[in-house]
Amino acid sequence: MHTLAPGVAYIDLEFLNVPRVIATGVLHDVSGVALIDPGPSTTVSTLTKRLEASGIRLADVTAILLTHIHLDHAGVTGSLVRAHPHIRVFVHEAGAPHVVDPSKLLSSATRLYGADMDRLWGEVLPVPQGALSILRGGERITAGGRSLDVAYTPGHASHHVSYFGADAGLAFVGDTAGVCLAPCNYVLPPTPPPDIDLEAWDRSLALYESWRPETLFLTHFGPSRFIGAHLAGFRANLTSMADLVKQSLGREGTDEDRERWAVEQFRLVLTRRLGIDEAHTYETAGRSDLSYRGLARYWKKRSS
Repeated sequence: MHTLAPGVAYIDLEFLNVPRVIATGVLHDVSGVALIDPGPSTTVSTLTKRLEASGIRLADVTAILLTHIHLDHAGVTGSLVRAHPHIRVFVHEAGAPHVVDPSKLLSSATRLYGADMDRLWGEVLPVPQGALSILRGGERITAGGRSLDVAYTPGHASHHVSYFGADAGLAFVGDTAGVCLAPCNYVLPPTPPPDIDLEAWDRSLALYESWRPETLFLTHFGPSRFIGAHLAGFRANLTSMADLVKQSLGREGTDEDRERWAVEQFRLVLTRRLGIDEAHTYETAGRSDLSYRGLARYWKKRSS
């Protein structure tokens, strides 16, 4: 585990055997352990081993805090609760029905990932309703020995929340502050369908600024401490991507032609900024084709 502050650490889940793609936050003290975004079932062995190497068993986990229910963040939750029924799961009210009955979530994900579902995410089990602690934003909770303020932070997902530990200046922001795979300083907006909302996203970023955090903790990947530059870069890149997708929708050709053109532009930017290898790692964390589809859906909804 990598230490961020006393009692606060994170684990690299090495998703698809690639480092720096998915990070799980770990809050721990004598009262118990809380995991923030425990990841998919395909990385549970890495999660288990890394916890055990630090003297923590899965049986010591008392809480799972979900920023949102996308499978790269939350897919293993049901499996962990089945094995350890004492675990409380904190989740936004709009996401809660889909962890209790993940059938619609899995159907939607299958439309995006097709035959890769099992390879990417593995088993996705339901979470019993009685294990849930429902969030709306505005709560203050205690988990892993930490007092955390909860905020509703949509934009990337309509059921997204973030957690702020004021004592350590740590904001656990899921995907709302983007993908930034340190030591690179490029902040990629992940914009998959179906919930992209640029206006709501801007309000969520303003909320982060109002917290004045010392560190943003990103599920993809880890701590970012240059807050002003990070959020400015994120805003600029989100605007650029959204404008490019809007431009693509006015081009001649089929929907597939328009998507192909825009994705090529996205990938060209990544390759120029980061090089081929690092651009590939970013693609593992946030696929360009899915980001195109989320923004295209946003613009089409706006136009209708």
